[in-house]
Amino acid sequence: MKHLCFLALFLVSYFSTSQDKYYSSLTIPETLSEHANAVIRKNDVSVSLNSPAEMVVEVHRIITVLNKEGNTHVNAFAHYDNSIKIKSINASIFDANGTQIKKIRKNDFTDVSAVDGGTLYSDSRVKFLSYTPVSYPYTVEFTCETETNNTAFIESFMPLEGYYVSTENSSYILNYSDEITLRKKEENLENLELKTDKTAQQIVYKATNLKALKPEHHSPEFNEIIPRVLFASDKFALKGKQAEANNWADFGKWIYNDLVKDASDLSPETVAFVNNLVKDKPNDIEKAKAIYQYVQNKTRYISVQIGIGGWKPFNASEVDELGYGDCKGLTNYTMSLLKAVGVESYYTVLYASKNQRDIDKDFVSMQGNHAILTIPSNKGDLWLECTSQQIPFAFIGGFIDDRDVLVVKPEGGEIKHTKKYYSSENLQTTKGTCQLLADGSITATTSVISQGVQYNNKYWLESETPRDLDIHYKNRWNYINNFTIDKLQIKNDKQNIKFEENISFNAANYSKIVGNRMLLCVNALNRSTYIPNRYSNRKLPVKIYRGYKDVDEVEIKLPQGYKIEALPETINIKSQFGTYSLIINEKDANTLVYNRVLETKAGEFTKEAYKDFRDFYKAIAKSDNLKIALIKL
Repeated sequence: MKHLCFLALFLVSYFSTSQDKYYSSLTIPETLSEHANAVIRKNDVSVSLNSPAEMVVEVHRIITVLNKEGNTHVNAFAHYDNSIKIKSINASIFDANGTQIKKIRKNDFTDVSAVDGGTLYSDSRVKFLSYTPVSYPYTVEFTCETETNNTAFIESFMPLEGYYVSTENSSYILNYSDEITLRKKEENLENLELKTDKTAQQIVYKATNLKALKPEHHSPEFNEIIPRVLFASDKFALKGKQAEANNWADFGKWIYNDLVKDASDLSPETVAFVNNLVKDKPNDIEKAKAIYQYVQNKTRYISVQIGIGGWKPFNASEVDELGYGDCKGLTNYTMSLLKAVGVESYYTVLYASKNQRDIDKDFVSMQGNHAILTIPSNKGDLWLECTSQQIPFAFIGGFIDDRDVLVVKPEGGEIKHTKKYYSSENLQTTKGTCQLLADGSITATTSVISQGVQYNNKYWLESETPRDLDIHYKNRWNYINNFTIDKLQIKNDKQNIKFEENISFNAANYSKIVGNRMLLCVNALNRSTYIPNRYSNRKLPVKIYRGYKDVDEVEIKLPQGYKIEALPETINIKSQFGTYSLIINEKDANTLVYNRVLETKAGEFTKEAYKDFRDFYKAIAKSDNLKIALIKL
C-alpha cells in the first residue's frame, strides 16, 4: 500500500511539474524566442463530433507574452449565440517566474457583441479575457469548453497561429461517431516535428517546436503558407438545418434549397414596377443594367449577422421595404428582381480579399466570407458586386477578381473562376505638358486615364471632398515639394469603365540651380520611388498577385535662356518580373518628349528570385529619378 501511495504522489508531482514548466518564461527554448512576440507553450484542442448535429470543443491553452506586440495573440475568448453554449471558461495569469498573480472566472470575462459597429444587429457574442499587464513577460492559461448543434464548421488543426508567434507544443484530437464520414486535407506539413495517429473514430495530430515566422513583403498570404489540417463531415448541421454533401454539386443544392430558395419573395407591386422599368430594354443585359442601377440607387450596405449562422440572406421583400441589407441580402434582392423580369442569375459564394483567395475546390466544406451575383451570357459570365453604390455594372476588381467561387444553382453548385485582369488591362495612360521656368519652378497639366484594377484604385475619388482630394494628390506626388493644385477635374466613365483625372499644378524650386546649370528630373508626373525591403536571408517565396501597365508621354518645355547639355541614352530593362523603357527625344530646341512604359507581371517566384525582384524595382526608381543638365546660354 505504501508503494502505491508513493507512486500516486510521484505521478501527481510529475504531471504538476510538467505543467508548471510552461508557466515560467525562463523555460522557453531560445530557438522559440527568436523573432517571437509570444510563444504558445501548450495548445491542446479536443473536438468531439458526437453526431451530425452535436459537437463539443475543449481548449487548454498556455501562452507566454514576451512584449506589448504579443498581447494580440493571447486569444483567450469564446464565441456564443443561440446555438453555441459556453459550458465552462477560465483563465489564470502568471508572472515571469511562473507565480500565479490572477485568476479569472466565467463572470469576470468581458462580454460584448461579436461584430463591429457597422452591423445593424446580430445574435453573435463573445466572452474574452481583458487583461492589462503590469510587466513583461507574463503567461496566460486558458481553458474553455463549448457545445453546439452547428457542425458545418469543424475547427482546423493550425499549430502556427500568426507571424511573430512560435509554438512549443500543439495537439489536436478529433473524436467522431460511427455515423459520420470524416474528410480531411493536409497543407504545408512538410519539415514539421509532427506526430499523427488515426483509429476507427479518432484522429490525432501533435506538433512541437515551430519557430516564429517573420512577415516578408511580396510573399503569399499567411493562409497559403501555414501548416494546417482542414476537416469536414459529409453529414452536418447549421442551426437546425441538416445536410449531407461530399461534392460541390450537392453542397450548392443544399445552399440553394435551405438558405436561398425561400428568400426570393417580392410584392406584386414591386414585380410590376421593375417590369415597367425594363419594358423598353432590348435584351437581358440591358435589363440587368437597369435593375443593377435601381438597386444601387435604392439600397445601402449594412452588415447583418443573424439567421443561419449569418449565412442565410434576408428575404427580398424585407430588403425592398427597408432599403438596406448585407452582401447576402443585397445579392439575393438583386437576383429576385432579375428573376421577376426574366433574367437568369445565380447566388455566388466566395472569399472577398485584396489578394486573391480561392474557394478550395478540392475540399468540399463551408467556405467563403462574401456573396455576389453571377449572370450567364453568351460572352461569358458577368459578376455583380451588389454592395457598392458606386462601381459600374459587371465591374469587379480589387476584392473579387481572379478567384475560384461557388456558383449556387437550383440543380447544384459549380466552381467557377471570376475575371482575371491581365497587366495590359490594368492600364494607366498619362499624357501631359510640363513647363519649366528660369527660377526652377514648374507648372504642369496632365490627363491620367485608369482602367482595370487601376480604375478600381481610383473610382472612389469621385465622392471625396475637395480637402481630401488635395491631401490625396499631395501624397501621390509626395516627391514634389511646394506642390499646389491649380485646377482639378475628375470623370468617372462607368459606361467604358475608365477613370479620368485632369490636373494642373505648380511647384516652386522643382529644379536645382547650380551656377550656370539647372538640374531637371525629367519624370515629374509618374515617378516610382518604391524599392522593396532588403532581406539578407529571405525565407518565403515571392508572389505578385496582379500586374499593371503604365504608359506615359509628356512634353517638357525648357525655360527661356537654357539649352540641354546632352540627351540621355534610351533605357530598357527586362526581367521575369516585367519590362521598362524610357526614351527622351528632342522635339525642337525648347521641347523634350518623354516616353515611358512600365509593365509588371503577376506570378509566383522562388525566394532565391527576390534579389532580382528588388533589383528590378531599384533600376526603375533610379531611371525615374534621372536628371539632365540644362546649361544657361
